[in-house]
Amino acid sequence: MIQMAKGGVCAAKGFKANGIHCGIRKNKEKRDLALIVSECRAAAAAVYTTNLVKGAPIKVTKEHLADGYAQAMICNSGNANTCNADGIEIAEGMSRLVEEALHIPAEDVIVASTGVIGQPLSLAPMEAGIEKLAAGLAAGQEGCDYAAEAIMTTDTIKKEAACTFTVGAKTCTIGGIAKGSGMIHPNMATMLVFLTTDAAISPVMLKKAIAADIQDSFHMMSVDGDTSTNDMLSIMANGRAGNPEITAEGADFEAFQEALAAVTKSLCRSIAADGEGATKLIECAVHGAADQQTARIAAKSVICSNLFKCAMFGADANWGRVLCAIGYSGAQVDVDKIDVDFVSDAGRVAVCRDGSGIPFSEEEAKKVLSAGEIRVEIGLGEGPAEAVAWGCDLTYDYVKINGDYRT
Repeated sequence: MIQMAKGGVCAAKGFKANGIHCGIRKNKEKRDLALIVSECRAAAAAVYTTNLVKGAPIKVTKEHLADGYAQAMICNSGNANTCNADGIEIAEGMSRLVEEALHIPAEDVIVASTGVIGQPLSLAPMEAGIEKLAAGLAAGQEGCDYAAEAIMTTDTIKKEAACTFTVGAKTCTIGGIAKGSGMIHPNMATMLVFLTTDAAISPVMLKKAIAADIQDSFHMMSVDGDTSTNDMLSIMANGRAGNPEITAEGADFEAFQEALAAVTKSLCRSIAADGEGATKLIECAVHGAADQQTARIAAKSVICSNLFKCAMFGADANWGRVLCAIGYSGAQVDVDKIDVDFVSDAGRVAVCRDGSGIPFSEEEAKKVLSAGEIRVEIGLGEGPAEAVAWGCDLTYDYVKINGDYRT
């Protein structure tokens, strides 16, 4: 049985974290360097952005995780360390700082950066702050909170989730933190996601679990259609729960996958709700598809439609934009079978049946779509498959935020 828990990235046994302001960002009130550490070497895996332009930390992390193990993660915010001539040197330098402070081999360090692309990044602030960062490592909510704050850029809220589950009669925990508000249209994970678990699972099965999970979590989310150069999801599993190691598919692996999905989907909702300038979380649920891929394509297309996102900002029940988005998505559907409902805490309004509009109260629809969380339910009437995608509305503030992001 899965139960959501507190503590985020520090909820699992044997993990500590911290976040400080070291001077990368000008605003001294904003933490800009995070560290997450396992008390022992852990199985580890990651998935990365598909953007051809990749940040130096991704290249370094890929090399460090080649053997399937890691023990620490370090991340700076305020600078992406992307398109810099000395980027690899800086990323490797961040790993060495962890090695010097905690005696963890540099090759066992996951490195990440987030912020402005193409700006010089110096190791000096991190060199000055690493002792304080390491000394302040803490388990529990405080450590998680500090690390979650330190990876934020345009985020307005910290994003964390955790849950407990049972494997081999042992209670295991998985938790994590994420950052992401803009440039969210991943084809692997999202801006940055760091997960930890005390479950014992082999590197091969850990990689398999996250590769499968992202198909229905971070692949199904979009804020603005832009895929970042630094997107990465990484996970460390230190085995401290004491369960028999998961080395193959079966009931234990399924339990792990279910718990992983509970955490990642919670983080997806947090990221989508905090989209740059957003006022509403939009969830698009497609059912009745002939197969899951069709359901995924249709749901994601609706979430990605700028016209639909604008309609949601204005609380306009323009259901034609939903059908339009499905129509150009490439999903093979019978448009004469499509049903559409808008749902929120304020109620439900049916707006389309069998591909045609039906009478509805514009006043009632306005009330439903004025809520902070909206669910678009789409029936395709062709089979048992379903999928869910997450996004947000498109507002004036999105343009304001990105109009002067660099300056």
